[in-house]
Amino acid sequence: MNHPDLHLERDGGIATLTIARPARRNALTLAMWQALAGLFDSLSAEGDLRCVVLRGAGEDAFSAGADVTAFAGERGTEERERAYNDALVAAFLSIERCAHPVVAAVRGHALGGGCGLALMCDFRVGGPSTRMGIPARMLNLYYPHEGLDALLRIAGHAVAMEMLVEGRTLTGEEALARGLLTRLVPDGEVGAEALALAGRIAQGAPLANRFHKRALRALRGPLPLTEADRAELDEFPRTADFQEGVAAFNAKRRPVFQGR
Repeated sequence: MNHPDLHLERDGGIATLTIARPARRNALTLAMWQALAGLFDSLSAEGDLRCVVLRGAGEDAFSAGADVTAFAGERGTEERERAYNDALVAAFLSIERCAHPVVAAVRGHALGGGCGLALMCDFRVGGPSTRMGIPARMLNLYYPHEGLDALLRIAGHAVAMEMLVEGRTLTGEEALARGLLTRLVPDGEVGAEALALAGRIAQGAPLANRFHKRALRALRGPLPLTEADRAELDEFPRTADFQEGVAAFNAKRRPVFQGR
């Protein structure tokens, strides 16, 4: 599945996928989440590929996550919410389950779902101006279990609570110290270092690389997720606080939540 705001390039055994909506800080619509999953599934099946680089267009943002301005037409009912969550989770898992190692070039902001995309990658290169956060609490939005699993596994409970409940956005240095970034370089070198890292990965034995990625994932065990969990998530778009959060975001004001 292709999308005009997702650009795919290949250079030998390295594929670079660019989220190309710089005017919207590379925020993703429902169609983009769906297309992203399809593209990564296709890349995973390419036997001659060695590594994938995921990046955002421009200098300001890797990705600001979901495009909240599109929510009115994409979310808000049980059916739409289930479809949206399925697309978001499919995009996350298509990166995590990609047969090839995936490197994220995290320049600028990686927020919400954009932070989740980065955490699904095997390597995350950022700079001092990188900012990683999950502002779901300001929209009364849930963060999918798959994203929570990655955050908890990488950074631990205390950092997850800081980001999700307190709403902290981490600097590049803080993200490196907490494992959210795996490498920190000067801001102007993030893209080049991500490509150089992909080149070093591509020089290794691809069968061994694919095995180790698959084995490390399998050793973590399955993610526990029940139908009751899914049903709880489906309730979020019907809350008054969800509507208030989206309205406040679009109006660029602070939301007033009522807990209902």
